[in-house]
Amino acid sequence: MDPEVIVVGAGPAGLMLAGELRLAGVSVTVLERLAARTGESRGLGFTARTMEVFDQRGLLSRFGEVEISNQGHFGGLPVDFGLLDGAHQAAKTVPQSHTETVLEEWAAGLGADIRRGREVTAITDEGDTVTVEVRGSGSEQRLTARYLVGCDGGRSMVRKAAGFDFPGTPATMEMFLADVKGLDLAPRMIGETLPGGMVMVGPLPGGITRLIVCERGTPAQRRTTPPEYDEVASAWKRLTGDDISHGEPVWVSAFGDATRQVTQYRKGRVLLAGDAAHIHLPAGGQGMNVSIQDAVNLGWKLAAVVRGRAPERLLDTYHDERHPVGQRLLMNTRAQGLLFLTGPELQPLRDVITELIRYPQVSRHLAGMVSGLEIRYDVGGGTNALLGSRMPHVALTGDVPSSTTALHAGRGVLLDTEDNAALRRRAAGWRDRVDIVTAVPAGAADLRRLAGSTAVLVRPDGYVAWAAPGSHSDLPTALERWFGPSR
Repeated sequence: MDPEVIVVGAGPAGLMLAGELRLAGVSVTVLERLAARTGESRGLGFTARTMEVFDQRGLLSRFGEVEISNQGHFGGLPVDFGLLDGAHQAAKTVPQSHTETVLEEWAAGLGADIRRGREVTAITDEGDTVTVEVRGSGSEQRLTARYLVGCDGGRSMVRKAAGFDFPGTPATMEMFLADVKGLDLAPRMIGETLPGGMVMVGPLPGGITRLIVCERGTPAQRRTTPPEYDEVASAWKRLTGDDISHGEPVWVSAFGDATRQVTQYRKGRVLLAGDAAHIHLPAGGQGMNVSIQDAVNLGWKLAAVVRGRAPERLLDTYHDERHPVGQRLLMNTRAQGLLFLTGPELQPLRDVITELIRYPQVSRHLAGMVSGLEIRYDVGGGTNALLGSRMPHVALTGDVPSSTTALHAGRGVLLDTEDNAALRRRAAGWRDRVDIVTAVPAGAADLRRLAGSTAVLVRPDGYVAWAAPGSHSDLPTALERWFGPSR
């Protein structure tokens, strides 16, 4: 049976999106070209915002014990992320392969149909449906769905086939990324510049060492296969004088500093998320995290439209909200690249920024940018400090222990802290999409996090859509805007 939504790509964005759609009861098929996961882990860990996303869906426990830290960097210059007000610190050294395993098990457990070894060869937007041609397992197949989402990475076939405009700048250099066994190297932080380039050494669990090698003047290449480890070892020796050729590579990859973003995240019945929509230098570990957050922003909106609960214009807010986030991602990764990839001629700028980072306001700004905690959406005017921002973790009395737990089901949440019967009556027509929780904050700190709010409407992605007092719109208007007409 054809699904309601087809997702192309079983990386973190595609799997997260599949799980979000299934939470809302939408049938989804994920088509992945590779027959099995590669085991490569370009991404390591999560930003604080992604930790909140996973916590809102009850997924954090599935990752087991994770190392957390409030220490980060901007372009290799240390930044104290502990200055941010959030429920979580960033998670370190969680391999992307483990993240994909957790998300795939979660999405499949919810009923997502994940098909590996299936390559999409053509797509056609029929106006009211979209059709894909699929090759795999020795046969050709055609599937039709209401919508198609490309989560198929920087070289996205969906983006190209659907004709998305993808402006930006091409790669100017090539860098190597490798996980290697059998090396005994002292850690080297990113940002440590050498006369000929930059190297990084990071220890990973299991006796594996993560290496990044950037040799200035190395032209970008269009590779169709990964580089050989000999290339990595040779570049390492030229830069450091050390011989690492005896190491045993787990995997090796090459990447560049290309920076591109589609002009629109949606074209008819085809949408893009993650690296399919934006590519950039992997600085600060933001790529996978922004991709996951793209999926969470899109999932509930697409589900609401597919299920007939909200008008199609709700999908326009996906582009409106996430395209600016992608723009800032590209801006800050380019800036970071200048800081840690450029030679000694940029040292005076590094020194100036290092001085500025000592000011808490500057450090807080840079940390918020890299972590995603600065994101605030336009949900309508008002004076309430929570409007458009992420819902803070608030411990509650009663049957629902916290504002975070209330979001596990992937539905909207109306938190009523004053047992306001009139408020609940105004929201009664949306009970099929919004859970109404009547509870009071458990402590003084929880009360402060509500910033004086007595009622808060939270979208399924964890962002505040309406709050009282201080919203210019009334509650029914906000409910209809984000959740469709009253039933």
